[in-house]
Amino acid sequence: MKLSVIILNYNVRYFLELCLKSVQEATKNLESEIIVVDNHSEDESCKMVKELFSDVILIENTENYGFSKGNNIGVSKATGDYICILNPDTVVPEDIFEKLLAFSEDKKKLGIVGCKLINGRGEFLPESKRNIPFIKAALKKLLGNSKDYYAVQLNENSIGKVDILVGAFMFLKRQTYLTVEGFDEDYFMYGEDIDLSYRVLKSGFENYYYGTSTVIHFKGESTLRDRLYAKRFYGAMQIFYTKHFKKNIFYNSIVRLGIILAYFTRRVSFPNKKSVERYFLISDKENIDLQKVLNKKLALKSHLNDIIPENTEIIFDGNNQSFKQIITSVEKNSNNKLVTYKIISKDSNFVIGSDNAVCRGEIIKF
Repeated sequence: MKLSVIILNYNVRYFLELCLKSVQEATKNLESEIIVVDNHSEDESCKMVKELFSDVILIENTENYGFSKGNNIGVSKATGDYICILNPDTVVPEDIFEKLLAFSEDKKKLGIVGCKLINGRGEFLPESKRNIPFIKAALKKLLGNSKDYYAVQLNENSIGKVDILVGAFMFLKRQTYLTVEGFDEDYFMYGEDIDLSYRVLKSGFENYYYGTSTVIHFKGESTLRDRLYAKRFYGAMQIFYTKHFKKNIFYNSIVRLGIILAYFTRRVSFPNKKSVERYFLISDKENIDLQKVLNKKLALKSHLNDIIPENTEIIFDGNNQSFKQIITSVEKNSNNKLVTYKIISKDSNFVIGSDNAVCRGEIIKF
């Protein structure tokens, strides 16, 4: 087996369906397997996988074990030479795994490979490539200067070595993952990707950012940005600094104080209210059922023009648009901040997408 794709799911049934369809297209020419680990979802995620994806290996946990343990369970069942840790709220292009396999084969000290991540509006996500979050860099980021925290020395469309990659997409050899003993299960959620990246580096491997392949990551779908999120995030940072940079009582006190201050002074973002004046359907045929549930006219377009009117929502029809075409179009038009995007999953009766990182996104059934 060449590749195992591990997707940890928790209550994102519709995003998982879209993700699985993109992964199926990206692995159909490879000797591969797809493993979904469900962390005791309360929606119909497992039922959907059983009904629509009979070839997918489904592991149904009886409780929510968190990100680290959930993924470790998935990797323990994997048989591929390579693995990809993938969030369920992602969409991958059809050629991504073939490209990463070709890139990785001649790397003698291959660690983790990440790719360029964009959100649902096409905006680049800087956490795609980061430096080691030393205390100084973390404090500067807290004060609004993220230059030392993110790997800005490497262009977002380039390929090169970086320190830290994001857990939404991590491609590596399965043996490397096992050598460093996978994700540290002291982390329930957040921080485990920083920890794994750092331990891979310390073990003598080299991590890479592959910026010529782009993946959509609908941030905000697996968890909301609430007080519980903040508590887990800053708690994870405490674990990381204590584990890797522990020095003395004074140093530890400064770290703890900084994390507490960060928690109580954090800025909570709220999404702007969206105003949609028109819908464009990028397809080769009309969708009468979808038009019936929308409150505005659905205009049929064969492709996107260079100029898109403000307050337009673009709906891509996955029945006749490839995932790579969709990703490229969203990325190309990311500068237009008053345009939003949704996708009709192939052979499905719903439209899905996310406009920001602080809500669960939007699903329109038809």
